[in-house]
Amino acid sequence: MKKLMNKPDDVLRGQLDGLAKAHSDLLQVHFDPTYIYRSDAPVKNKVAVISGGGSGHEPLHGGYVGKGMLDAACPGEIFTSPTPDQMFEAAKKVHAGAGILNIVKNYTGDVMNFEMAADMARAEGMKVHNIIIDDDVAVKDSLYTAGRRGVGTTVLAEKIVGAAAEAGYELNNLADLCRKINLNGRSMGMALTPCITPGSGKPSFDLADDEIEIGIGIHGEPGVRRTNIKPADEIVEEMMLAIMENIEYTRTLREWSDNQNDWIDVEASDPPFNTGDNVIAFVNSMGGTPISELYGVYRKVAEICDEKGLKIVRKLIGPYITSIEMQGCSITLLKVDDEMIRLWDAPVKTPALKWGI
Repeated sequence: MKKLMNKPDDVLRGQLDGLAKAHSDLLQVHFDPTYIYRSDAPVKNKVAVISGGGSGHEPLHGGYVGKGMLDAACPGEIFTSPTPDQMFEAAKKVHAGAGILNIVKNYTGDVMNFEMAADMARAEGMKVHNIIIDDDVAVKDSLYTAGRRGVGTTVLAEKIVGAAAEAGYELNNLADLCRKINLNGRSMGMALTPCITPGSGKPSFDLADDEIEIGIGIHGEPGVRRTNIKPADEIVEEMMLAIMENIEYTRTLREWSDNQNDWIDVEASDPPFNTGDNVIAFVNSMGGTPISELYGVYRKVAEICDEKGLKIVRKLIGPYITSIEMQGCSITLLKVDDEMIRLWDAPVKTPALKWGI
């Protein structure tokens, strides 16, 4: 293992300290418990948007703290969910009286701990909603989840919902918007190589030199199938066909009901992609894939969208939700309406995304 680090046990703290020093105008880091928050928090009369999850996926989530995106992010240890006390203390730091929206990737630990943190916050008089992101079409269940995994749509949700919160949306309207984004977003990833976590010093899974994994998860979870390396266009076509396949997928997600004052199970289904739909296309590096290869992937994504009658109205290409140094990519398509496009275009200033300011 070759990594730029001191001791494996100190990796996360050192990286977060560096993040804070590099971007002190945008964010601060609180330790024990650990959370990242906007330098100007709490922002008066604004719903606070919080997300988080295991580290190792940078810039997700800490790189999206700032104006127009997240008010706070809770980083767990590498590939490990943050704890409820991190989430609760982050909520207290950024809460400005208008409520809190937690954007939660569908991993068992994340869902459970954000639910506990929301209960703790409500006991302190805060209004809180948790919206789960479960956009990975590769599998219906995985090692880490009940149901689909939450992946690339998380980045798009944090940007669009963050802009809406900045514009003054009320909590219930924000929750509705985030739910709509999740249902209209679909993703799939693949790996050319595994990654190596600092604590283990070993590859996260075994993959022969001439093999690739289709449908991989961001923690190295197994995908749909393992196959020999093939041309990029063939790989992209397989992933895109799975994303655009109009097979109805219905799932049950736990959400808070203000009317019932309790957590309830809500059934939700994906709407299909149809000819004439506008989409945001997101081609993401898993950490080790260069931007030049991502452009080759995007070329084929754009070609397939054109063939299927989907109009790419916005795009994002680069390393935005990674798995340390894993080589590979993921593709996300998000069907968007005029409201979502307007919010995507709204000003944002974070370490990882900046435009319009």
